[in-house]
Amino acid sequence: MTRGNLIRTAAIVAAWAAPGLARAQDDAQELAKKLSNPVASMISVPFQYNYDCCFGPDDGARQTLNIQPVVPIKLSDDWNLIVRTIVPLVYQESPAPGVEEAYGLSDVTQSFFFSPRSKDGLTWAVGPVFLWPVGTDELGTNKWGAGPTGLVLKQQGQNTYGLLANHIWSYAGSKARDDVSQTFLQPFYSYTTHDATTWGANLEASYDWTHETWSVPANLSVSHLYNFGGQRVQLGVGAKIYLVNETNAPDWGLRANATFLFPK
Repeated sequence: MTRGNLIRTAAIVAAWAAPGLARAQDDAQELAKKLSNPVASMISVPFQYNYDCCFGPDDGARQTLNIQPVVPIKLSDDWNLIVRTIVPLVYQESPAPGVEEAYGLSDVTQSFFFSPRSKDGLTWAVGPVFLWPVGTDELGTNKWGAGPTGLVLKQQGQNTYGLLANHIWSYAGSKARDDVSQTFLQPFYSYTTHDATTWGANLEASYDWTHETWSVPANLSVSHLYNFGGQRVQLGVGAKIYLVNETNAPDWGLRANATFLFPK
């Protein structure tokens, strides 16, 4: 085969493969955008590792692995129920003299979102959230809690922005422990490129009504969607800094995540 024929053959192969590559790239971008939606109708299992430093007189540190499965349940052609669970495994160094280090399970938070089909890129969801007191004495509240939760978001082109919120009141549990009354607000924004890389920013603001204190960490992150032998996995890293800190919380933190996707 002459050089000219080789060039023409290569050009034909490239032209034939280009649409398939473009479709695969578009599919990856759509999956990455779905991950920016906390109530997307897709099973995912995120593993989120957090390192937070430094709090207390001894500048202690905390390491937390949040296991956060998201399971959608189709209720009808127009409505889904999305169950989001956060299971924290925590290792906490001693923050002050006389306070021992702690390791174990912290309380589980579980949300049930009822969400209609998205329209024009707009998604909303409401439902109950529950606090399950399964944590150890050092890391848990020893309180049963419940309250409302809600989400609204807009996906427009490569942009996703919205707000996730909840409030939890305790209604039973150890009388020796403080009551729980806490509001959580998470405004968020992300931009997903055509090659399935997502840049994100959010606040994880919480207000403790019992002790009248704020904690407001800001998070910046970057993640990319990979395909390992047919298994889609999003890997990412991030950093946080506490803009407001009235709860003796850490000053800064680092984050890494691996999210396993199970699209239909």
